[in-house]
Amino acid sequence: MHSSTHLTFRKSSYSGRGDNCVEVADLPTGAAVRDTQHRDLGHLTFTDSGEWQAFLTAARRDTL
Repeated sequence: MHSSTHLTFRKSSYSGRGDNCVEVADLPTGAAVRDTQHRDLGHLTFTDSGEWQAFLTAARRDTL
């Protein structure tokens, strides 16, 4: 597991302009995701590029 202190998070390009944002940090083969309003609760880690792509596909499908 990666410590969030060693990750560089950025606002997701899919987040709107409001306060309900998701932040993403790149990992060598995946990504970490956290809720901007609840950074202290940690993050989800996707250590495989395939599972990260599956997550993005599902998230995009659910927002249409």
